[in-house]
Amino acid sequence: MAKKLFTLLLIFNLILFAQKKIEFEEYDLENGLHVILHEDNSTPIVAVTVFYHVGSKNEEPERTGFAHFFEHLMFEGTENIPTGEYHNIVTSNGGINNATTDFDRTYYYEILPSNQIELGLWLESERMLHLKVDSAGVETQRKVVKEERKMRLDNRPYGSLLEETFKRAYTKHPYNWTPIGSAQYIDLATIEEFMEFYKHYYVPNNAVLTIAGDIDIVETKKLIEKYFADIPMGEKEITYPDVVEPKKEKEVRDIVYDNVQLPMVLMSYPIPKKTDKDAYAISMLTTLLSGGQSARIPKQLVDKEQIAVAAGSVPLSLEDSGQFIVYSIANMGISAEDLEKSLQAEIDKVKSELISENEFQKLQNQMESRIVGGFSTVAGIAGSLSNYYVFYGNTNRINKKLENFMAVTREDIKRVANEYLDSNTRVVLYYLPKAQKK
Repeated sequence: MAKKLFTLLLIFNLILFAQKKIEFEEYDLENGLHVILHEDNSTPIVAVTVFYHVGSKNEEPERTGFAHFFEHLMFEGTENIPTGEYHNIVTSNGGINNATTDFDRTYYYEILPSNQIELGLWLESERMLHLKVDSAGVETQRKVVKEERKMRLDNRPYGSLLEETFKRAYTKHPYNWTPIGSAQYIDLATIEEFMEFYKHYYVPNNAVLTIAGDIDIVETKKLIEKYFADIPMGEKEITYPDVVEPKKEKEVRDIVYDNVQLPMVLMSYPIPKKTDKDAYAISMLTTLLSGGQSARIPKQLVDKEQIAVAAGSVPLSLEDSGQFIVYSIANMGISAEDLEKSLQAEIDKVKSELISENEFQKLQNQMESRIVGGFSTVAGIAGSLSNYYVFYGNTNRINKKLENFMAVTREDIKRVANEYLDSNTRVVLYYLPKAQKK
């Protein structure tokens, strides 16, 4: 009975969501800053976010890690915010803050009580205009970034898998390196180089200010004018890589000997950019394969065959192109070769057989639930609004997300599996214990 009630409530919520349109206003300041405002007075909180269209792909090959470095440095201090006090100012006023960096963008945000919106705007305008790029801050963050790399990559089992995959998947495009960057290049970089990167990319004409939550739009516009209108636009032209990664004609296969106990098999297939029409079908394909413990890959390899302790797939959809990664970590005593055979069997199955109606319905429900969850917070809405404006060139695409997923057919899922999960274009990596290296 409880299960039926939950299902009915979910269906009801999905119907309401499908009918609900996310309203917003957007405009540009004279300095090029794009502003998006979403008013939601249901709870007394506000998300103040800044989306800079700069990521690791904007870096030079011998100066990787700059975008990630600035993710840290932007919290260090400004001309008017004492060193190390940014986080304390936010938390002491009842808020939280953070930032993320990827291949294509860097995203900063504060979630605050709505009566502190002016504080959030002042903080973001401060680091856009008055960031301290001095020896003390730079040296502090050099140590932080290098320590983070050690913890996340160098000293973590399988931690280097993204780095090892992308440097083989991309030979021409700057996706060849990952956002974490190289400790060597961070050490070599000068303060002048960091300052040049800051002045080039962290400027209003390369940014989107999105505010969502309990706001008065008229008053918010006045505050935005107060804190951002006088920030000068960048002097350099903002350009982005136009390199097209050549299609692989032959599988790339390699072994990585790592500090691991259990073998891991990874297969990575190139997929088109995130705005491609097939991106929705590809996303549903990965949910079919690994969207939860009952999905095909973990159910077959972990539960039924019991040859793996973990298995799944991840589509890394990016601005220029991406990778569809399928992976599995072997159970004790299972070889990488046997693990690959079982993974390949699941890939072959989705390429050769049309998904059943029941499984497809479950898949649609999962996608609907995920979209509802993503738009259930003002932070989620703010991030999506920025994303659609920058990458899709149409902020209102946010209101087409559910519709676009529901337009995907069973035949589409089978088609994209055959089109993109091509063994001739993939990278295959075996992660093996160092003890096995001859």
